[in-house]
Amino acid sequence: VSAPAAKVSKKELNSNHDGADETSEKEQQEAIEHVDEVQNEIDRLNEQASEEILKVEQKCNQLRQPFFQKRSELIAKIPNFWVTTFVNHPQVSALLGEEDEEALHYLTRVEVTELEDIKSGYRIDFYFDENPYFENKVLSKDFHLNESGDPSSKSTEIKWKSGKDLTKRSSQTQNKASRKRQHEEPESFFTWFTDHSDAGADELGEVIKDDIWPNPLQYYLVPDMDDEEGEGEEDDDDDEEEEGLEDIDEEGDEDEGEEDEDDDEGEEGEEDEGEDD
Repeated sequence: VSAPAAKVSKKELNSNHDGADETSEKEQQEAIEHVDEVQNEIDRLNEQASEEILKVEQKCNQLRQPFFQKRSELIAKIPNFWVTTFVNHPQVSALLGEEDEEALHYLTRVEVTELEDIKSGYRIDFYFDENPYFENKVLSKDFHLNESGDPSSKSTEIKWKSGKDLTKRSSQTQNKASRKRQHEEPESFFTWFTDHSDAGADELGEVIKDDIWPNPLQYYLVPDMDDEEGEGEEDDDDDEEEEGLEDIDEEGDEDEGEEDEDDDEGEEGEEDEGEDD
């Protein structure tokens, strides 16, 4: 009698366990659906916050414009401000060849203009004085969203003067510059104006817009490492000269000491001779 009773009990337990699994799966599914609903609310709030932040950024951008204009007017009074800023910037300097730097000495003004809604794109304008490299007074590059909504770019065609196209430097010029700089000459900075391969990840454009343009003065004022090293070498030379003078003085003192001893010995010898007489 006890055996059949045991079998019935085990069957009931299995039935209860299956019911628990079904209940657990149902609760999990309901929980997942609720999590999805809550997540949708979070996403909606994030989107709303992004829109509010964009409105604030647009307002602040308008407020900044008069100050940018004033800053540009003041920078125009500082010779070689922009070429110095670019040369001192670690990422931009890596893109500059020797002739690029020469051409950028004629750069008088840089302007970054964001489109009215900001998120659609921006434009960078480079203003140049009359120079021996190209005819353009202004070189620009625009970043924007095309009709399909994908990032794209376009730029000013550079009107190079005869034999001055820096994007087509001869290998001989590159080798000469390489020997002088002791490393491979980079591709010309000005090829950036013709490169539209990946407008959504244009490193130079983003560096100028997001890093240099907000505060170019911080890079203009970066101390010249070569000058610092030169000053250090001069200090070392001065120290060596001082040490050399000290050595000479010490040697001179030793020589004087030896001469004094010789004089004393000579005087003693004369006294001895006088006593013998």
